[in-house]
Amino acid sequence: MKPTTKPNNPNFSSGPCSKRPGYSVENLQLDTLGRSHRSSIGKQALGKACEQTAKVLGLPEGYRVGVVPASDTGAVEMIMWSVLGARPVDIFAWESFGRGWLTDAVKQLKLDDLNSYTADYGLLPDLTQANPDHDCVFTWNGTTSGVKVPNADWISDDRTGLTICDATSAVFAMDMPWEKLDVVTYSWQKVLGGEGAHGMLILSPRAVERLESYNPPWPLPKIFRLTKAGKLIEGIFRGATINTPSMLCVADYLDALDWVESIGGLSAAIAKSESNLATIKGFVDSHSWIDFLAQEPQQVSNTSVCLSLDLEADQVKQMVSLLAQESVAFDIGAYRDAPAGLRIWCGATVEQSDLEALLPWLEWAYNQVAQ
Repeated sequence: MKPTTKPNNPNFSSGPCSKRPGYSVENLQLDTLGRSHRSSIGKQALGKACEQTAKVLGLPEGYRVGVVPASDTGAVEMIMWSVLGARPVDIFAWESFGRGWLTDAVKQLKLDDLNSYTADYGLLPDLTQANPDHDCVFTWNGTTSGVKVPNADWISDDRTGLTICDATSAVFAMDMPWEKLDVVTYSWQKVLGGEGAHGMLILSPRAVERLESYNPPWPLPKIFRLTKAGKLIEGIFRGATINTPSMLCVADYLDALDWVESIGGLSAAIAKSESNLATIKGFVDSHSWIDFLAQEPQQVSNTSVCLSLDLEADQVKQMVSLLAQESVAFDIGAYRDAPAGLRIWCGATVEQSDLEALLPWLEWAYNQVAQ
């Protein structure tokens, strides 16, 4: 039978992600629009974005937060170009974005002393291969594979290298062991459902020390430069951005941070995402034709939930198209480089009731194309 109840919000995209419940542009603080980002009001808003991020995430003393250009990609590229090459590098990759950082290290930076550890979609590489004397680059959550790092036990407390973590689909949804992470990057359009084009860069004191003591042998574009005369450009982490940001996007991000605080803070956002995953897990456990792409239960992502089906690739596309035509689920096809399947965002901005309404439609659409 065709279901009759539809999700109130059918937006389940993994990026840009769904706006928070109750979102309206009319609720944004827009007094910065039309003003210079260098004005006192502009710097105040950008500075608040950095300060409130640190507060909501509960960052350790001495960690810095900055707004940087070009989304999470810009933040990752910026730090790779700025600090790698000082030590041997271990790169772990098991999906599209992690493999992208590996490609950059090999083909663009041309690092000589590099070890790569890779795994197919659905699996993690052997993280225990990380050498504590090497720099380490990895994603916390494989956005396109639905496989997350379950813990940081493999990261040494006595490491001498830096850990560089792309956490764009993990931060605000998973417990991050900050003391074990020296650089963390993310973007507004992921877990908080913000707008695109802006990246966030979190630095530990150890990362700052590397930046101030190491000069990479390659040229650095202006938007990558984090130091001047051997010292960190502190203004970047106080609201003085490298290039011109969208003040409308900044207002949108501040609204998202306020919302996280209003629902009970970081722990509440994490619990909401985990509850969303549990909803899908119940459905998967009771239907034989659908399963998680992640092979290990403790590695199943609670944000970008990737699902495999016992259908041909063309049938999966038909199923995704049917759901969009019915306006019950938009943008839930697997990432273009990933195996055919579904990818359903389960971050905190998605309501559990909408997932519960979606699941019967998945069964209906499957039966339509499997016949």
